[in-house]
Amino acid sequence: MYKLSEYALEVRKSMLISNNLFSKYAPAMKSLPSNRELMKTDLLVDSFVVERNEQLTMYYAPHNEYINPSAEVVIIGITPGWTQMRIAMEEAIEGLSQGRSVEEICRRTKEKARFAGSMQSNLIQMLDELGLPQYLQIRNSKELFNEGQQLLHTTSLLKYPVFLGSQNYSGAHPSLMNNSFLRSTALTSIEEELQYFHNPLIVPLGKTVEALLRSIPMNEHGQLTSATCLWGFPHPSGANGHRHKQFADHKTDMQQILKQKYRKH
Repeated sequence: MYKLSEYALEVRKSMLISNNLFSKYAPAMKSLPSNRELMKTDLLVDSFVVERNEQLTMYYAPHNEYINPSAEVVIIGITPGWTQMRIAMEEAIEGLSQGRSVEEICRRTKEKARFAGSMQSNLIQMLDELGLPQYLQIRNSKELFNEGQQLLHTTSLLKYPVFLGSQNYSGAHPSLMNNSFLRSTALTSIEEELQYFHNPLIVPLGKTVEALLRSIPMNEHGQLTSATCLWGFPHPSGANGHRHKQFADHKTDMQQILKQKYRKH
């Protein structure tokens, strides 16, 4: 049986902030305009740089600071994109102006920014088609993003938004798996984050996320066994033209993974 560390057992009692950089970037966030939509010229600037590596730049955004260690489903993307970053920072500005706590601000940014728009719709549709709601005893997968969000944690291999110049980093150019900076950053971040969960269902969004997760050595906890990870799940972005075929090709296998996992409970 998976045995949580004393620290992990403690943090499972509530939400938490992990590796929090919020206080470092709060002064710069307070200086941002609050009377209009934020632009790249506001956010892709030196005051929000977390790290640089050649043409890649990692910038700060607060929504992946927030962890829900009681989640039963953990959805993992590559890195937040510009839209997620903008939404999260706008929500943070509002929270700071209203004097909310860091935890409350990070929670609200997480809820607002994750998988907005068509990507969320595509994700919900695929999870419904796999039959996940019946195992979680919810009406549909949309509940995970609303009244059932206590069951869900969303995150990224690269916790903070990464850009190639001013464009979203897609995971392909340069390859995350072949770039030492990206790969080591992703491995460190995701291995640390997964320790907070007790045998969740892991949903890796796309081949890049899957490849990274498969490279993590199996440990005594067995967190990344095929019984708990939906291998073959496509990235839900509308720009992924192969997602329908990929989903169809792996649907039966993913349904079997779900059956095996929840048969144990």
